[in-house]
Amino acid sequence: MQSNIKKIRKSRRYSIEFKQSIINLFERGEYSVPQLEKLYGIGTTQIYNWIYKYSTFNEKCVRIVEMKDSNQNK
Repeated sequence: MQSNIKKIRKSRRYSIEFKQSIINLFERGEYSVPQLEKLYGIGTTQIYNWIYKYSTFNEKCVRIVEMKDSNQNK
């Protein structure tokens, strides 16, 4: 006997306003991407995708690289 059970989506859907609020926190320099990942439970790749798509500072085809403190001191 087979039941009609719908599959539960494993991925979450976020509103555009939420995505832009996360990007604003990053652009203001309040949080880094790994910090946002820990605070909100969102993967870093997803946050970077949002930055590439919705950021006001990002130019097309330009990759964002965050430098760690140890690399800046060298």
